[in-house]
Amino acid sequence: MCIFSVNMLNISAFRIHRVENTGENNCQDYTIYSWPTFVLEGEPTVLKCLQFKNTNPFDLSLNLTWEKKDSSGIIPIGFKGPRIMSQGDAVWLLPTILQDSGEYICTQRNSSYCAKVSIHLKVVKRNETNNISYPQKAFLLSSGKIVCPNLENFIQNNTNYELKWYKDSTRLNMDNKKFTALEGTNYLLINPILMHDSGYYTCEMTFAFEKEQYNITRIVQLQILEKKEKNIPLIANPNERITSVALGSHLTIPCRVFIGANNHSDVDVWWLANNSYIQTIYPDGRVKEGETGQFVENNNRSIEVELIFDSITEADFHTDFRCVAQNVGGSRIQTVTVKEKKKGLCNNYAYYHLFLIIIFPMTLIMAIHFCIL
Repeated sequence: MCIFSVNMLNISAFRIHRVENTGENNCQDYTIYSWPTFVLEGEPTVLKCLQFKNTNPFDLSLNLTWEKKDSSGIIPIGFKGPRIMSQGDAVWLLPTILQDSGEYICTQRNSSYCAKVSIHLKVVKRNETNNISYPQKAFLLSSGKIVCPNLENFIQNNTNYELKWYKDSTRLNMDNKKFTALEGTNYLLINPILMHDSGYYTCEMTFAFEKEQYNITRIVQLQILEKKEKNIPLIANPNERITSVALGSHLTIPCRVFIGANNHSDVDVWWLANNSYIQTIYPDGRVKEGETGQFVENNNRSIEVELIFDSITEADFHTDFRCVAQNVGGSRIQTVTVKEKKKGLCNNYAYYHLFLIIIFPMTLIMAIHFCIL
């Protein structure tokens, strides 16, 4: 499965701007964290203070405070208000309102050192959800995974949470094989990914805190990518799935793989017996692989590996033999089943019915019918 998470739509990429020390800053380090935090109105959010290499999170002498720019209020560690609280290096807003949008500054200070971090928060109206979607990508016909992002602060050690998934406002049915979302995971599996699976997906979870419940919503925009065609080896022979052979006889089944004229990648060809390697199943060598042969016909390359039976046994009639051809572009498998061939059965009945043809002409039809069967 392949998913590539990238930055949110309409959001600048992650950057840290170091600001020169001034009398206004009054800090050795002043950093602007310019990847904004987006949240829907009425939902909770957590702003975490970026840790500097010069600071020790366990240094008890450091005093950490929060403030909102252009506001006179200071939020110290341990502050707890009706909607805003500070725990450790984070400030919680439970829930957010539109007026919470703005720049929040975290200050870490002691007698000899000071560092400031500036974080931007944007609270978005609920009817503008697509403006804060998280773009993710998956390959066509693959088993895709969509991740519900930025839940770490709400999940923590909780493994019993469950997400609700929607596509274009319609709740997804998890009772079929197309979609799978397991309890305690933050992703949705889609198998297989088709072109019409592109679009907007919404994941929702419920977060409980001090007898209050809050909804958390994330919107993911899924883009489907088509895989570039690669030269996958083609098994030209055996072209039939069933081979009839008499018990005790010698048998050779060639597996010839067509590579082509312009494909210069290495191709590996081998045989399996019931999904195990031949040398593992037959250490005595009764069944073995031949040497790899290479052929060029009309400028087209092919290779061949034979499966050699010294003597067919009853067990071979109950074994699936598979020829596998693989290169960097992919693999192909051809299964061959060995069936027992009955000796002389049709001939004996044919002689018997030939004798009766003189008396009963209709037995001719019966004889032909039997041999065909």
